[in-house]
Amino acid sequence: MSTVTKKEFIDRIAENTQAKRVVVKRIIQSFLDEVVDELAEGNRLEFRDFGVFETRTRAARIAQNPKTLERVPVPAKKTVKFKMGRLMKQKLAMPITAGEID
Repeated sequence: MSTVTKKEFIDRIAENTQAKRVVVKRIIQSFLDEVVDELAEGNRLEFRDFGVFETRTRAARIAQNPKTLERVPVPAKKTVKFKMGRLMKQKLAMPITAGEID
């Protein structure tokens, strides 16, 4: 499995759409900024067939440092949950070939 960076993603979209790389970069960054802003406001983002992003609050808890066995309070925090949409589920449900095994 390889990692695709934002730069590679932008280059690929620019090539596929014949749009200038600078324009694609601005659009992608604007999209990502909007996603972060909406989630920060507690809004749910739904992209049909792709998936749904929503924030969840993890409760405060007491954890334990495995090295020292000291009990440590962990404050409540917000996390983002992603639920796959229909098309993504279908693509990921395809059979794995020999070259794709990690």
